Amino acid sequence: MRGPAGGPAVVCVNGGRAAAVEGTWSASLEWLVGRLAPQFPQIRFAEVKYRIKSWNHFDSCLEDAREALERVDAERTLLLGFSMGGAVAISVADDPRVERVLGLAPWLPDRLSVEPLRGRRLDVLHGSLDRAFPGIPGVSPTNSLTGFERARALGVPGTYTLIRGALHAIALRAGRPVPLPRAHVWERQVAMNLDAFVRAR
Repeated sequence: MRGPAGGPAVVCVNGGRAAAVEGTWSASLEWLVGRLAPQFPQIRFAEVKYRIKSWNHFDSCLEDAREALERVDAERTLLLGFSMGGAVAISVADDPRVERVLGLAPWLPDRLSVEPLRGRRLDVLHGSLDRAFPGIPGVSPTNSLTGFERARALGVPGTYTLIRGALHAIALRAGRPVPLPRAHVWERQVAMNLDAFVRAR
């Protein structure tokens, strides 16, 4: 965790893959938190550490996310979900401490229930060039837009923003997180959402 013990919290929820592998910290989320934490010293940043980061072990990812919310135990929480983490974040958004979900290139399959978002807010950021390629994970913007529209149909407020020229990831790991093209646009957009979250009360 990073930031003060009290006040609002941002809980970061990582993506996953088909193979059952041990959970690791995302380069994209690590880069973003490294840039954003100094801008928002009043926010506590925390990470969900999956035991297994795989969509084939989705239920255990949900358990890990709920455990993280318990440990952070902030009165006000924004879930920041990247890729599969968007689906995980939405699924645990019914926790009373959660006010908002911010999805970054979120994977929102049609079978995913958006009911946990009732009474919450969903904002989505997605790269216009995001695609899945052989051996390279990705999520089509059409996928997240369809999920966002399903949430809107339930009366869930929010925004959908397409980042022109952006890919799926925000940063890659080369010893340390290295930002990809358009990473600073992602940063600005996330910062705008965090500012709105802080000012909401």
